[in-house]
Amino acid sequence: MKPLNSAEALSLIKESITQIIPDADFTLVEPDDKFRDVLELDSLDFLSLVELLSERAGVRIDEEDYPDLTTLSDTTRFLVERTTQRS
Repeated sequence: MKPLNSAEALSLIKESITQIIPDADFTLVEPDDKFRDVLELDSLDFLSLVELLSERAGVRIDEEDYPDLTTLSDTTRFLVERTTQRS
């Protein structure tokens, strides 16, 4: 799998969140907002998101990586860096 750029990573994140919360309203989420709070993702939703992102991006996401997945900006940066390291 090729490395993701920022636009691809953000699209992947939004698609994955929408799979878990079909009516997620991204107009309410600024890039540096904690999206779990704004979109009301509970712990199980978040774990489902981590699994989806890991599977779809082809990268391993460990529990110690969770603090890097709090905002759309941070999560995008994480996926871009992790997919670039993988290549």
